[in-house]
Amino acid sequence: MDLNALICTLIVGGLLLLSFIKLSNAIEVNRKANIYFGIFVLLWSTFWLDEMIIPDLLDQNTLLFAITRFIQFLVPVTFFISVLFYINPHFKYSLKDCRFLIVPLLFLILLFCKPLLKESLFNILYIVIVLAHSLFYTVSAYLKIQKHQKDIELFSSNTEFIDLKWIKYIIYSFITSSVLIIIYSAFTTGDGLNLYINLFFLVVVYLVTFYSIKQKEIYPRGLDIEKTIEPLDNSENNNETPKNKLLSDDELDTLKHHLLQLMEREKPYLDSELNLVKLAEKLQLSSHQLSYVINNGFNENFFHFINKYRVQKAEELLTNPKWDHLNILAIGFESGFNSKTSFNTTFKKMTSYTPTEYRKKRSNL
Repeated sequence: MDLNALICTLIVGGLLLLSFIKLSNAIEVNRKANIYFGIFVLLWSTFWLDEMIIPDLLDQNTLLFAITRFIQFLVPVTFFISVLFYINPHFKYSLKDCRFLIVPLLFLILLFCKPLLKESLFNILYIVIVLAHSLFYTVSAYLKIQKHQKDIELFSSNTEFIDLKWIKYIIYSFITSSVLIIIYSAFTTGDGLNLYINLFFLVVVYLVTFYSIKQKEIYPRGLDIEKTIEPLDNSENNNETPKNKLLSDDELDTLKHHLLQLMEREKPYLDSELNLVKLAEKLQLSSHQLSYVINNGFNENFFHFINKYRVQKAEELLTNPKWDHLNILAIGFESGFNSKTSFNTTFKKMTSYTPTEYRKKRSNL
């Protein structure tokens, strides 16, 4: 077995294992999304399976060629659908979603018409449809993830493990591999290209496997996603009418006061797992009502509202010599953060300094 064949075997093995884990719901989170992601990974593995098993046979058998290429054509669609379910586990298909089938059906017709078309014309149509289809769903998935990373700040105080950043790694890998192929083909004869691309994807596959298995449940139980996410959009547009108001101005002021009292008295922000549902229960409100209070009463999202208190707490600890025996990570945990990464990122975003820089600045005064 040569090196390239070994790498292909490792890639296929990694993808099949990941597909099995996702389809069997072994990690018991994000069930529907994991099923579609498992299907995507299974279909993705066929790009290396046909290279290992039937590369010559594909050119000789029109039916086998059509089936294999059609399966591979569905990879971007299944990837996009898995993203839809990750960002909204209550997503339901409607009649308009039949649009997902239009281009694949046209592509299938093209595959079966291959013997009737000139090879040059078939190749041009094939490349255009495949590239346009892949680009559309890749960009669409990226935009969905971007929006998701903003939406989760409406209900979570720590977004590091639910931001789906690892899905972006897949998107970046698709783009990077395309660029590498173009550059390599432009400046070399193309020999050995598969080996380098496969080495690149070997790393990508195992990174994706690692991060996807670590993925936690994104939405807490008891959260009405649609009602929680929508109010911020309305408040930003400033188009609310009295009929659309969830709370009257007096009720809003009263709840703002109660919320501030709770934050000062019980310090719930020190709970690193605090989310909108937990805080709403403490105030005996629905998550929708609390989201409305924070978004419209303070003009902030939940993430910023809670982490503002955590950063203030961290500043107190970093400027108090009494806490100098604690390292930066311990300060972060004492302030309610659940990792050094989230502590550093959030602290710098709100103060323009990293915690280490902030402590050094204090010692230099």
